[in-house]
Amino acid sequence: MSKPAETMIILGVLFLLGLATDLLGRRTRLPRVTLLLIFGFVIGPSGLKFLMPEEQPWFPIITNMALVMVGFLLGEKMTLTNMRQFGKLVFWFSLAEVAATALLALAGLMLVGVQTEIALLLAGIATATAPAATSDVVHEMKAEGPFSTTLLGIVALDDAWGLIVFSLMLTSVQIMSGQGESLVPLLKGAWELGGSVLVGIALGIPMAYLTGRVKPGEPTLVEALGLVLLCGGLAIWLEVSFLLASMVLGSVVANLARHHMRPFHAIEDIEWPFMVLFFMFSGASLRTREFSKIGLTWGAYILLRILGRMTGSMLGGALSKAESKFTRWMGWALMPQAGVALGMALLVTQRRPDLGVTIMPVVIASTIFFEITGPILTRIALSHVGEARLED
Repeated sequence: MSKPAETMIILGVLFLLGLATDLLGRRTRLPRVTLLLIFGFVIGPSGLKFLMPEEQPWFPIITNMALVMVGFLLGEKMTLTNMRQFGKLVFWFSLAEVAATALLALAGLMLVGVQTEIALLLAGIATATAPAATSDVVHEMKAEGPFSTTLLGIVALDDAWGLIVFSLMLTSVQIMSGQGESLVPLLKGAWELGGSVLVGIALGIPMAYLTGRVKPGEPTLVEALGLVLLCGGLAIWLEVSFLLASMVLGSVVANLARHHMRPFHAIEDIEWPFMVLFFMFSGASLRTREFSKIGLTWGAYILLRILGRMTGSMLGGALSKAESKFTRWMGWALMPQAGVALGMALLVTQRRPDLGVTIMPVVIASTIFFEITGPILTRIALSHVGEARLED
């Protein structure tokens, strides 16, 4: 079979499996992300061997395209309007959750003997949440009230803060390893972060000016997709974080553009097919033999992330002087974790394959765990604070 025919058949099967997960998820209430990861694992090297990631050179390209879209959409939440609207509760809770989770995960993983570089990266990944899963539960429970409003505000900002922390952790790891012999490692790290911001701003300002001048529909989609992919490509070429650059791009557009919602809606409309491939390949990247090596790390990561969420909730409540129900239950409501965490893990695998062989299975296994248990805990939290209206 020719390579083009094989590639088209694989893509067709993956998209149809993605459709099946959507239908199955509606009937069983299992998260789509979990089903896609499981299907990917089943058809991957450890299962039916239908999908072999190492034999598909276009996989990294698809992954990067999916991630720059994720980063761009995250940037939409980083606006001055959102900061003013959500208020101090959201600001302090989101900041405290991210800081407490990262610090506790880092300290705990190092205490149980995890390699420093792996501990740093897992600590950054632990900060990520799943905004879609959390929002779905709020809508499903018909929850209304200050707790629900604050929760949605936190998940809107949480991943953006987490992405910044992860970028710092990844840069630290690269400095520790001395990557980039042509530059002093510290300058390399500074360029990684500063260059990402510069790329995002340099493209974000003209994109904000164009937004609203192109009519809605196909022209808007072409405009938005072209600039988002250009941002990712330039970031990779300049050897800076394309995930952070695309987030800055989205933030600049959201803050400066008059009709800023149009490009974000356009990207949202085209994002899901890329995410189907992204999650399928993530599941296929797992090898059965890798599970035997991650037992302690995986268990410690899950326990420390839970502890970090709870500690962050208490800290955020104290800093914002929130009601006791916020302090007690917000951490439980923020347990879901999905696509952003997987994207971070895949980025590590691309940059440091030697670390990715440990980090990738830990993150995939924990994603499945938190995507199943997280929404349940969010439901419990909403019920206990008295804002669930499902029974009405």
